[in-house]
Amino acid sequence: MTPLRAALARNAYATLLRLLTPLLVARLCWRARREPAYGLAVGERLGLGDRTPPGALWLHAVSLGETRAAEPLIQALRAARPGLRLLLTSGTATGRETAATLLCDGDAQRWLPFDTPGAVRRFLRRHRPAVGVLMETEVWPGLQHAAARAGVPMVIANARLSDKSLRKALRLDALMRPAVGTVALALAQTEADAQRLRAAGAPQVRVSGNLKFDLRPDPALLARGERWRQTSAGRPVVLAASWREGEDAPLLSAWIAAMARWPGRPGQRPRLLLVPRHPQRFDEVAALVVAQGLSLSRRSGWADGPGGEAVDADVWLGDSMREMAAYYALADVALLGGSYAPLGGQNLIEAAACGCPVVMGPHTFNFADAAQWAQAQGAAVRVDDLPSGVQAALDLCAQADRHAAMVAAARAYAGAHQGAAQRMAEAILAVMDGR
Repeated sequence: MTPLRAALARNAYATLLRLLTPLLVARLCWRARREPAYGLAVGERLGLGDRTPPGALWLHAVSLGETRAAEPLIQALRAARPGLRLLLTSGTATGRETAATLLCDGDAQRWLPFDTPGAVRRFLRRHRPAVGVLMETEVWPGLQHAAARAGVPMVIANARLSDKSLRKALRLDALMRPAVGTVALALAQTEADAQRLRAAGAPQVRVSGNLKFDLRPDPALLARGERWRQTSAGRPVVLAASWREGEDAPLLSAWIAAMARWPGRPGQRPRLLLVPRHPQRFDEVAALVVAQGLSLSRRSGWADGPGGEAVDADVWLGDSMREMAAYYALADVALLGGSYAPLGGQNLIEAAACGCPVVMGPHTFNFADAAQWAQAQGAAVRVDDLPSGVQAALDLCAQADRHAAMVAAARAYAGAHQGAAQRMAEAILAVMDGR
């Protein structure tokens, strides 16, 4: 690829984003009506805001999942380099809220700027980080170009790239290959990810594992889930974990059909615990459940736990944030959100760490290797569609010996792949120190 072609592609991209900037700001204001955090510090999206002292380690995690994955990495970085200052950036409201809990004295938090030349230049001049760390798949052409010109080495941590994403990158080769080519180091989750990153143009790739295996469930949350479980009146609980838009109606239809076939007494029927992935959908999902004729109890209406009418409800709605470990501890088995529609699936590693077996659908390309390993080690089973998934989950609830074996396999699977945080921290600090 010629430098001229790359420059033309980057200039066309930059011009388009400049033209779209008013619309992007308007969209933030519109989203702020439902999620007020999007209306905070909008100037930071333009690279404005207060300056910070130079030399910090800048880590960007776009959303909640990436931010949670960054927690063990941040802990490893702080352990290896006491006094390290962090600049944390986010792209979503849930990501920013979670990132705020990871800050220590001397750290700073900002929104990631729009990928226009002016915004990224202003951001880098205001903060002058020693190194930039992008979590998982966040590669922005304008940011990469500006960082290279400013002498800020960029690392992709916990890097993953699916076949689908690689095909997209190759279609935009003139734009994305130069951006990926400026990455100082990509720390890939698996060898398959590493091969795809090299095909996309990454010059230095190292397989370091998946940070999500290093996440430890909060013991307080696990204990909370166990307490809730005691109030379930002996009814099995099937968790629909991190459920995505478009999956709700098929799930409820499959659940109602399965309950119509349930052989036991109504008071012993399994209960559905539905946890939407995005908080802005809580009310929408609650209305859909009620419209299907199912009785509902919402986590937000509980005090110490589900009591009163909640004990008899058909569906519990997990409408809270940062309690996923409690939901996994409460459940007998989890249906993996995003895997029954062609959305790529959600993270199943947290479920395994909490000892919750997983029933996943056919679409797990976002976590292909992790899903394959979980299935091979007996921590998860795969089915072809959602009705089959609901039935498989119900069958597992009724098979005590098989359920106990899958619980043990899930915990063993989660513990067998740890250590990525330490490996990545050492590599990032070496880049930061110029080694």
